[in-house]
This record gives sequence, C-alpha cells and structure tokens, in this order.
Amino acid sequence: MLCNQTKIRVIYADTDAMGIVYHTNYIKWFEIGRGELFRQMDMTYAWVEEQGYGMPLTEVYAHYLSPAQYDQLLLVETEIGYVKRASIRFNYTIWDEFREKALVEGHSVHAFVDQSRRIVRIPSFITDRIKQLEQTGGSHGG
Repeated sequence: MLCNQTKIRVIYADTDAMGIVYHTNYIKWFEIGRGELFRQMDMTYAWVEEQGYGMPLTEVYAHYLSPAQYDQLLLVETEIGYVKRASIRFNYTIWDEFREKALVEGHSVHAFVDQSRRIVRIPSFITDRIKQLEQTGGSHGG
C-alpha cells in the first residue's frame, strides 16, 4: 500500500509538566502524516474539498507503546490501510528518529461526503491516483 514518512520534532507546548508528550498530540501528528500522504499523491485536503468532497473522521484509535519527550525527533509513518466504496483507512506508526522503537500505533477511518454531507463513493481521482502510485512504486515520501 501507499506509504509516507514525515519527520516531526516535539515542541515544548506538546508536552506535560514532566516533559512527556500529551496523548492527544499523537492524533494531531496522525493528521500531519495523512496530509503529507495526500501531498505525495499530488493533492491536498483543501483541493479535495474544492472538488466538492469532505472526509469526516468516523473512527480513530491509538495504542501508546512508549512515551515521546520534548525535543525528540519522531518519524510519522502513514499508509493507506484500505479503500472501500465510501471510506478509507489510514494506518500510522510513530517511531523514534532512527526507526528503532515504535512509540504509537494507530489508525483513522474517514468517510467521503458530498457538499450536502451525504455519504458518497470515493471519487475516482483519488482511487485512480492510489492505483497509479502503487503500480509505479511511488510508495515512500518524506
């Protein structure tokens, strides 16, 4: 499946009083990884919305394995887990900078809706681009 790797540096505002990353920041980093995966596909969320589609979150899950700390460099690995008729799943692993230790594993599922917020099929410009990149081996970015 299509995959992207994005580097993130933990800033002080992302941590608690102990210098450990606050748990909801990992969900924010999932979004950053997802956005970069879309850029790798030569599109952005804003452009998808301009085409008349939204991608509301319907599910998010995070399994916290080891804490990240202030000033640590992280690697957010994002891949497409599946593409269904009207939804797409993204899988995430957040690693230490050397990709030696997984800190968080998770996923998010997004439906596709039209401007009236009715669930619709995933637009072909997305599914066609995913297939094209998978066939040409354009699966890693970052």
